[in-house]
Amino acid sequence: MSSTDLLHLHLVSDATGETNHQIARACLVQFEDVRAKEHVWSLVRTGSYLDKVIAGVEANPGPVLFTLVDPDLRRRLEEACRRIEVPCLPVLDPIVMTLANYMGRESHPRPGRQHEMDAAYFNRIEAMDFTLAHDDGQQVHDLEEADIVILGVSRTSKTPTSLYLANRGYKTANVPIVPDVPPPDEIFHLKRPLVVAFTTDPARLIQVRRNRVLMLKQREETDYVAMEQVRKEVAEARRMFVKNGWPVIDVTRRSIEETSAAVLQHLEARETGNV
Repeated sequence: MSSTDLLHLHLVSDATGETNHQIARACLVQFEDVRAKEHVWSLVRTGSYLDKVIAGVEANPGPVLFTLVDPDLRRRLEEACRRIEVPCLPVLDPIVMTLANYMGRESHPRPGRQHEMDAAYFNRIEAMDFTLAHDDGQQVHDLEEADIVILGVSRTSKTPTSLYLANRGYKTANVPIVPDVPPPDEIFHLKRPLVVAFTTDPARLIQVRRNRVLMLKQREETDYVAMEQVRKEVAEARRMFVKNGWPVIDVTRRSIEETSAAVLQHLEARETGNV
């Protein structure tokens, strides 16, 4: 297959298909210059719908990643893929089998089980409500109820990281560090939450801020995007972080997912005493 060819990738699921989508994306980024078209087949729970899926694979042959628990649907899809001569992979089977063997227990498959509204689901909703109410320093009187408090100067990805962590079930507040404005006294007395600080390269920060200024159609000639002032702002914030013993994460060119993973590493280290 040349770099100019189009890869047809069929994602077949008896639920929302989100698991297939995430796995496919994580794998595709490992290949450079690959043109891929994802054919998403979700809520595949009947034979008639599976017929449409098979017809789609025949029309655009390509690898099939599937999460189906119905044994008859699985068998029919695998037989069709063998006939069409395309790979067919049950993406969750190796993990489920490994866990079952280790625990000595049988799994009990049910479509969409991971999306049921269980306690974890409602915890995520509660975390999201808390995070939205505590975005950008909106509320500081009850920060002790947070799991994580993020500090950082403007445009260091505090809000998107907070929302990502909230979706993982962590109550996350973020507080901006503003030049010449004392931070809320409450952050210096927190006991329960993990307080973590974000920093970044000043040059990169100015690029991000300039894009923000242009989007808002504001004037650029301000200290907000002046190199000397931004360097001073970042340096002073970092001195405060170090002085208070807060872990500092450099978010320069990190994705939100990578930054969130770093935050959770600090949280786990604190909870296990491996700080």
